[in-house]
Amino acid sequence: MNDIQIAQAAKLKPITEIAAAFGVPEDALSTYGKHIAKVNPVKLRDLPQKGKLILVSAITPTTAGEGKTTVSISLADGLSAIGKKSMLALREPSMGPVFGMKGGATGGGHSQVLPMENINLHFTGDFHAITSANNLLCAMVDNHIQQGNQLNIDERQVRVRRCMDMNDRQLRHIVDGLGGTGNGVPREDGFDITAASEVMASFCMASDLTDLKHRLGNIVVARDKSGKNITCAQIGAQGAMAALLRDALMPNMVQTLDHTPALIHGGPFANIAHGCNSITATSLALKLADYVVTEAGFGADLGAEKFIDIKCRASGLRPDAVVLVATIRALKHHGGVQKGEYGVENVDALKAGMTNLLAHVRNVKSVWNLPVVVAINHFVTDSPAEVKALQDAMAAEGVPCAFSDGWAKGGQGAKELAQAVADLVDHADKPELTFTYPDEMPLAEKIETIARKVYHAGSVTFSARARTLLAQLTEDGFGSYPVCIAKTQYSFSDNPKLLGAPSGFELTIRDVRLSGGAGFVVAFAGDIIAMPGLPKQPAALNIDVDNDGVISGVF
Repeated sequence: MNDIQIAQAAKLKPITEIAAAFGVPEDALSTYGKHIAKVNPVKLRDLPQKGKLILVSAITPTTAGEGKTTVSISLADGLSAIGKKSMLALREPSMGPVFGMKGGATGGGHSQVLPMENINLHFTGDFHAITSANNLLCAMVDNHIQQGNQLNIDERQVRVRRCMDMNDRQLRHIVDGLGGTGNGVPREDGFDITAASEVMASFCMASDLTDLKHRLGNIVVARDKSGKNITCAQIGAQGAMAALLRDALMPNMVQTLDHTPALIHGGPFANIAHGCNSITATSLALKLADYVVTEAGFGADLGAEKFIDIKCRASGLRPDAVVLVATIRALKHHGGVQKGEYGVENVDALKAGMTNLLAHVRNVKSVWNLPVVVAINHFVTDSPAEVKALQDAMAAEGVPCAFSDGWAKGGQGAKELAQAVADLVDHADKPELTFTYPDEMPLAEKIETIARKVYHAGSVTFSARARTLLAQLTEDGFGSYPVCIAKTQYSFSDNPKLLGAPSGFELTIRDVRLSGGAGFVVAFAGDIIAMPGLPKQPAALNIDVDNDGVISGVF
C-alpha cells in the first residue's frame, strides 16, 4: 500500500481519548470532528515544563530523500514503544509543496500523523487565517495611502507583501492599483508564499495572544517620505489581525498511526524563513509529555541553526539532544552517485559523501555544544558493508548511531533509535547550549560568522543593496537582532550543485529584509526566492477525490 492507503486504513482513537491520556481536559479542546482538536494553552498555562526536548535535523537534502519527518514520527512512536511518555511537535504542511513537487509533511509508510489528507490540505484553517491577517494588513496600508496618507507613506517603499499558500511564480512581481483614482494608487507589489510571510514568522515566535499582538504591531510596513519606518501599530491593524489569529494560535492535536499525540502548528520554511514549529506548541508539549520530539526544516545548517540561534534565543527553550537523520542512499548521492544507482553497493562513494554528515555532526557538537545521535533511516538496498562503514565512521567520532526502520514497522522499527536517544538524555546533565554568535555582534558579522562556522565558507560578499540595508537596519535600532539566512537547502553553499562538504567558497548576500514582528533580519543568499513556482509536472495533476469523498494522490 502507498502512504495514503496506509493512512486511510488506520483505526484512529478519538482525539479526546488521546488528549485525556496526557492530562488535557475536554474543556481545553475544540474538536474538528473525532480525530483533530485544537488545544487551548491558556487552560494549561499553570503546568510546569517537565519534558526533555529532542531536536531532529538532517544531512543536506538530496533527491534520494532523507525522511526526516518520518524518522521524527517513528522516534516518538519508538519512545512510546519502550515505555516513555512522548509527544511530537511538528510544523504544518504548506499546500504549495503539496501541490508542487515536494509533497506533504506527515511522514510516510507506517510512521505517519493522521488524518494525513486533512493535515496536508486545509487542516484547521491556520494557514488561511495567517494569509487573511497578512492580506488585511496589506489592504489597510494601501487604504491608508488612498484615504489621504496622513502618515506620509512613500508608495515606492511599501515593505509588506501580500501572500497566498500556493506556489505561483506569476505573482512574484506585480503592479496593482490600476484603473483610475478610485481603484487605489498604482505601485509595484508582489506575493510571497504564506510560509515565508512575516505574519507566519511572528505567529510562530509568539508565546501568547498578547505577545502576538505586540509582534504584529512591530511589523515594519513601509517608510515615510522622510525615511522613517512606519509600523503595523501606526496603521492600527494589529488588533484585527490578532482577532483573525485567535483560534489559529491554539496548537492542533492529532495522532500517529501508533496513537502517539502530535501537536502540529505553524509552518515556516527553513530555506526562506526560520523553519520551526510554533513556540506555543513546543512549550505546551513540554508541559504534557516527558519526551518531546520536534523537527527543524531541511539540513542542520538551515533548520537546526535557526532553531538554536533564533527560536531558542527568543524562547529560552534548550534541546537535550539532536538527532541527525541520514540515509545511505543520500550519502552516496553526496559522494557522486547519480539517481538510478542509489541501490547499488558503493562503499567508496558512501565514504566520500560522509563528509557531509561529519560536517553536520561536528557543527552540532562544537558550534552548539549539543550531544548528537545519528539515525540511519533504513532502506532495503542498504548493504552490510555500507552499514558497517557508516557505523565505523560514527564510532570514530564517538557518536551513537542507530537504525530507524519506522517506514516499514512504525514505532517497533524505531526502538533501537529511541533507546539510544533515551540513554543519551537520561544519563547526562542538560547541556549548556552555545549560540553561533552573540547578540551584540553587528549584523554583517553575524552573517559572516554563520557562513564561516556553520557553512564553512571562505568569504562573504554583500551586494551594494544588502550593505545599504544592513547599515539602515543598524541605524534604525535592529542591529542586535539575530539573522535568518535564506539560501538553497541543497548545499552548505549558495550553489545547489556543490554537494558533500564544500569549504572555502564565497557566499553572496544579495538582499536583506527586516522581520520586525518575528524579531530577526532575513538575508537572501544566492538566487533563493520567497515565492516558489510549480514544476513542469506538479503533484496536483495526480490528486483527485471520488464521489464518496475519498482523496487520492496526496503523498
